[in-house]
Amino acid sequence: MPNWLANTLRIIIAVTLPLVLVVTNVRLMLTPLYINWEYNLKDFPPDMYGFTKEDRLKYAAIALDYLNNSAGIEFLGNLTIPDNQIANADSGNRMYNDRELKHMVDVKKVVQAVTMAWMISGVLLVGSVLALASGPDTRPLLRGALLIGAGITVGLLVALVTTLSLSFDTFFVQFHRVFFEGDSWLFRWTDTLIRLFPVKFWSDIFMVVGGGALLEGLAVGAVAQWWMKAK
Repeated sequence: MPNWLANTLRIIIAVTLPLVLVVTNVRLMLTPLYINWEYNLKDFPPDMYGFTKEDRLKYAAIALDYLNNSAGIEFLGNLTIPDNQIANADSGNRMYNDRELKHMVDVKKVVQAVTMAWMISGVLLVGSVLALASGPDTRPLLRGALLIGAGITVGLLVALVTTLSLSFDTFFVQFHRVFFEGDSWLFRWTDTLIRLFPVKFWSDIFMVVGGGALLEGLAVGAVAQWWMKAK
């Protein structure tokens, strides 16, 4: 294998590994299984306006389905709330108001873009690993690339988890300013998105995703380090 190609593959592994690990964890968390676990936590706040746990599980699953399917916003826009669960009479019995629907459109665009980047990165990562692993001359480059990628992952995730621990609110605001335009992500406590996904939900997800990817990065680094010493 030419040196330029081997070095390119090494860079691809080091760069794509953090992205693949983080986004894989995100996708694992944004599932009905995780939501069910989250809603059953003892300190998870109840809805003050009438949604039961079963209601939240049902409506949250529909919201997640919208983010992963090809339907338009009418998928959510046509939903209604029973009269005894309406928290804001200004929107009638609509489950989501215009601001919430606009935000969900924006979220879907971000999810689609990140999913595409994740899939491309995953293919590049696996292909690069297999290519470097195929020859004895390039395997040392593979071990080094995995070690570098793990180091980048651990460094980024330590910074993330530390930031979350010190000030989740500040991080959350900056996160939305980076990924979304305008203020469509600002909601009232009576809005359905807040009732289904309160701040506690997001702070837990970021910590679980960050902590999970951090441990995975450490594991990859440990394996690469052991591999290098074994050789």
